[in-house]
Amino acid sequence: MAMAKRLAAEFLGTFWLVLGGCGSAVLAANFGGDGNPLGIGLLGVALAFGLTVLTGAYAFGHISGGHFNPAVSLGLWAGGRFPAKDLLPYIVAQVIGGLAAGFILWQIASGHPGFAVDPNAAGAFASNGYGAMSPGGFSVAAAFLTEVVLTAFFLIVIMGSTHGRAPVGFAPIAIGLALTLIHLISIPVTNTSVNPARSTAVAMFAGPAAVGQLWLFWLAPILGGLIGGMLYGWLGRDRD
Repeated sequence: MAMAKRLAAEFLGTFWLVLGGCGSAVLAANFGGDGNPLGIGLLGVALAFGLTVLTGAYAFGHISGGHFNPAVSLGLWAGGRFPAKDLLPYIVAQVIGGLAAGFILWQIASGHPGFAVDPNAAGAFASNGYGAMSPGGFSVAAAFLTEVVLTAFFLIVIMGSTHGRAPVGFAPIAIGLALTLIHLISIPVTNTSVNPARSTAVAMFAGPAAVGQLWLFWLAPILGGLIGGMLYGWLGRDRD
């Protein structure tokens, strides 16, 4: 597939992930106020992120591989599944796609007369954070460990479900369910990143506190992606 089409697929897939996942958190998680049955809450947001990856992988996976995440691209490279020469173009396309979705989400949210973002509030505009910016008040060490471990296992699921010996056609389902599970675990800790493009996309609109903590949501997912990619690269190798 031509590189231009692959990059367009990564742009659109990351756009869809941020719009669907972060959009559900911003627009629908607490719709109608606390206790309103129309609000989807933590469970709904977790499912929304999983559904965006599942549907995006089916739509774009055959074009670009369906990474939608710099940590995934780097992890696949570490596991011998992706060429180094394509890393930078993929990551740029993913970040731009995420930022475009963040901008669209901001425009939609701003259409409500009561919309406002408190830049010092945990999880403001679906941003990620630690310490005072963590939804559950978790420390920087807890946030870092969470993001590393969960991203590593995300890569293991991705690489395992797309292995040549895995059942054909079911990988997006496994990957989407894995991302749902990851959110169910870690929304209280960091508001769940495991994806630097997703974190950047909303931090830029959430305010300086979220931007100031963005380093962790690049470093930890990338480290976790590299660990998971290398681990499965060894584990899934046919020869000892």
